[in-house]
Amino acid sequence: MSLLDAKPRDQLAEQLAEAVAEALEQDLARQERVLLILSGGSTPVPFFQALASRQLPWSRIDVTLADERWVPESAEASNARLVRKHLLVGPAAAANFISLVTDDETPEQGVEAVSRRIEALSWPASLVVLGMGSDGHTASLFPDSRELELALSTGDAVVAVRSPSQPQARITLSADRLHQARRHVLHITGGDKRSVLARALDGDDLRELPIRAFLSCPLAIYWAP
Repeated sequence: MSLLDAKPRDQLAEQLAEAVAEALEQDLARQERVLLILSGGSTPVPFFQALASRQLPWSRIDVTLADERWVPESAEASNARLVRKHLLVGPAAAANFISLVTDDETPEQGVEAVSRRIEALSWPASLVVLGMGSDGHTASLFPDSRELELALSTGDAVVAVRSPSQPQARITLSADRLHQARRHVLHITGGDKRSVLARALDGDDLRELPIRAFLSCPLAIYWAP
């Protein structure tokens, strides 16, 4: 099936994979290692699969997540499981994946160790691919989280997060750390997400719609119905 025959979301995934691969290649031409930050959820699966097929020097690419649920990697809800299943396959399995979880019982207990892992990577990141929920959250910056203010303002790399609307505790890269990327992409699908983004663009209260924290920096928006 050609790209012209593909469904809009599959076309979008291929276009995004091409843009990400090009960005990584540009940075690899001038530095030994590069860092790619990804988001979980169902939306990026076709993008992961498309990116996995690209011929890249994967052994020089570090991959981590914008956020993670505090669950074992074997759990269905794990973003790491999603990345390993759909991206880190074939040649892309040579990439170095950095997990955001530890064996500690809570993210509060593991945050220091995770922070050390993240700090040791090749900053600035080449690119971060953000997602967005229908509540305007991105990464694990939730409007109803008591840690939102901290995650938006701290210079720390990662923050342990709890949200009344979420079944699991989480860990997230801070807004400051996510801003430390050369390129930012927002990957969303569906009319509902488009409406939320339109609302976000029409205001400036970060606590209402945390995605607004990234609308002031250059942000490439990849959207399909």
